Amino acid sequence: MAVAQGASIHPTAIIEDGATIADGVRIGPYCMVGPEVTLGEGVELISHAVVTGRTRVGEQTRIWPFASVGHQPQDLKYKGEATELIIGARNMIRESTSLYPGTEGGGCNSVIGYDNLMMLGTHVGHDCHLGNNIVLANNAAIAGHCVIEDNVIIGGQSGVHQWCRIGQGAMIGAVSMVTADVIPHGSVVGNRGALAGLNIVGLKRRGVERAKIHQIRAAYQAIFHDGAGTLTDRAATAARDYPDNPFVQSIVAFIAADTSRHLATPDHGHRS
Repeated sequence: MAVAQGASIHPTAIIEDGATIADGVRIGPYCMVGPEVTLGEGVELISHAVVTGRTRVGEQTRIWPFASVGHQPQDLKYKGEATELIIGARNMIRESTSLYPGTEGGGCNSVIGYDNLMMLGTHVGHDCHLGNNIVLANNAAIAGHCVIEDNVIIGGQSGVHQWCRIGQGAMIGAVSMVTADVIPHGSVVGNRGALAGLNIVGLKRRGVERAKIHQIRAAYQAIFHDGAGTLTDRAATAARDYPDNPFVQSIVAFIAADTSRHLATPDHGHRS
């Protein structure tokens, strides 16, 4: 066990031999840290948290009571192979959250970026890759093999089906069930959620200028509501029409990418 001098460990905590504890780490009452865990500088386990498996936790990340981090994946195909859970810096992992490592069939790792907020009772399954500045509201559940890009918000008690992609800046409304890929900056609501438009509020919060937002709206309208031809054809036309708008280009690239899921599209007359 390698424990830096500046670490603070409550006497009731259990730190197994082999764990690496960096300077400034604080481990509160009744926490458990497994033998293959690395806790970066300034990490805090508040109390009753368990971090195990081949798990790396980035600096300044905080883990609240009863969180379960790094246990065996919830996958019947998992046979004990060596896989990892990699968590970046400054994440807030709230009470009763569950985070799992990868499996051999999914690339052997799960990765969570930095500055994410995982509220009470959230779940991130095996082989998921999460970006940065994501908010998972209370009891949101992400199934295995999902990709969640930067600046996504997923509402409370929502679920994301395995293998789905959620594009950057998207917003999933509360109590939604997402079974299809969601375009960057899209807004999805409902059971078997349909694309309800664009996350305009998120774009404004990020400081995107009005002219660019107008272009994104026009491209969305052209791709999902107007014109003839296939959706792929319409997306390619939007890419040519707005070559200097990175948000439009990210939507088009997302649509064109290989995926095992179909794409969430509008329903019931929703428009951005």
